[in-house]
Amino acid sequence: MSSLVDKVRQAGVVGAGGAGFPCYVKIASKADILIANGAECEPLLNKDQMVMQHFTEQMLQGMQLLMQQVGASRGVLAFKQKHQTSIAHVQPLLPDNIELKIMPNVYPAGDEYELVYEVTGQRIPAGGLPKDVGVLVHNVETIFNIYQAAQDKPMTHTMLTVHGEVQRPFTAWLPIGMSYADVLKLAGDISCETPVIVEGGVMMGTIEDDFSTSISATTSGLLVLPHDAHVVTKKSESESTSKRIGKAACDQCTLCTEMCPRYLLGYPIQPHLVMRSLLTTGVTSETLSLHAQACSECNICTLWACPEQLNPRDVCVATKRDLKEKSLWQTTQQLQAQTRPVHNMREYRGVPTSRLIRRLGLAKYDKRQALWLDEYQSPSRVAISLQTHMGARAEPIVKEGDEVTAGDVIAIPPIDAMGVPVHASITGRVTFVGEHIDILLKENNNGQ
Repeated sequence: MSSLVDKVRQAGVVGAGGAGFPCYVKIASKADILIANGAECEPLLNKDQMVMQHFTEQMLQGMQLLMQQVGASRGVLAFKQKHQTSIAHVQPLLPDNIELKIMPNVYPAGDEYELVYEVTGQRIPAGGLPKDVGVLVHNVETIFNIYQAAQDKPMTHTMLTVHGEVQRPFTAWLPIGMSYADVLKLAGDISCETPVIVEGGVMMGTIEDDFSTSISATTSGLLVLPHDAHVVTKKSESESTSKRIGKAACDQCTLCTEMCPRYLLGYPIQPHLVMRSLLTTGVTSETLSLHAQACSECNICTLWACPEQLNPRDVCVATKRDLKEKSLWQTTQQLQAQTRPVHNMREYRGVPTSRLIRRLGLAKYDKRQALWLDEYQSPSRVAISLQTHMGARAEPIVKEGDEVTAGDVIAIPPIDAMGVPVHASITGRVTFVGEHIDILLKENNNGQ
């Protein structure tokens, strides 16, 4: 294991732009091209732009370290066209072996399948990974964390944006394990009576109404919305409701498929056929259901394309689960055999981010930027989850009453398992050890 790979593992670095895949595994492979993803797809999020504007040198040095590690001769830093402030800031600082890629202002421009195709002209094999075409893709925050790991600094904070029904939208580095309630205090008053949180972005994020929940290494945004907002209603819809209404109302117009980004790239995904499977049983239903597997869950079908306001995305998600349970999951080779040429209308069917924001009812929030918050009061407590990313669960190595310093290892994965250690994000005393580890800030320990 190389020095950088080992340092990244010991620092606990996981992907900040998705499911939290342990980064040491990805950077142990070879690649010809490194793509730093700063396209920032989700409406209202601003964290990637703040990384590139406030930590430019570290991020670029992280790219150089990664290129050396994987043997890449070409580095590409991807932005959306609208990110002119970031582009103007970074462009004069680029070394000769790193170039800019300006993506269109469409959703989901930051999807790694889209990025790889736009940068290289090659498609990742259906069901495959960027490394299959000699490419390594990392979110810019992850690359910053990799640079930090090279300096022996563990991952203790995450960059996130707070926006929506709050007095002061902001973006900041916050300690992992900080509660949603404490995070929202930094944004001032909440301006609606029955707020809920969309964690991770309005398109692909999840609904949370428990404000005691803690942020994790993969938390990218907390968007405060009224409980009756359209996007909240759709995301809160039960599986049985999605299927019942879909079965009764889907008229097979095919717009969900015709607007699907993965379908337009030629992958074997057709949401309208998955919706049709709700009407059938037996072999016919199973055959139609197979068209769900390549779904990226981007939510274009549900929140943009469907004229009936049905929920093809959630039906596809449930169908993918069922395919696995019924041993109908197809191999990469089977999926690749069904791949078609890139659709000749793909260029004209991108979903403009500005129009998507209006469609989602978010235009009034988009008028305010979630600017950088550099100084804030540290939380009095954190509750750090031991299973918030892909890979093996870390096991505690501390007990109640132990004193820990920010950066100390508090849990480690099983030997030889794919996983990373977990570190204390604040200095204090351990007050609980279980599925999460609670730490009380040191200055609050007196008399307790």
